[in-house]
Amino acid sequence: MTGTITIDVERTDSKGRYVARIEGHSEEAELTFSVASPTLVIADHTGVPDAFRGMGVGLALVERLVADARADGFRIMPLCPFVNAQRKKHPEWADAFNV
Repeated sequence: MTGTITIDVERTDSKGRYVARIEGHSEEAELTFSVASPTLVIADHTGVPDAFRGMGVGLALVERLVADARADGFRIMPLCPFVNAQRKKHPEWADAFNV
């Protein structure tokens, strides 16, 4: 059984990352981004440790990024291949992306 996924955001003026942790695991997954402007965030990279594969952690990170984009009024440029693949699988997210 998997534990609860928690996602935190660490951010500076120009960069940041979403960090996912699962209860009972010491590893963490991340989705890194660069802040291009107040209205544009570039998703750079998603990294998920092998221990988290198949648990939906990568998808949870992208879902959080999309939710934050909608709530905070920025759009996402998906340079990360994983984020871009998820964008293509979820056309309902089109409003959050700048492509």
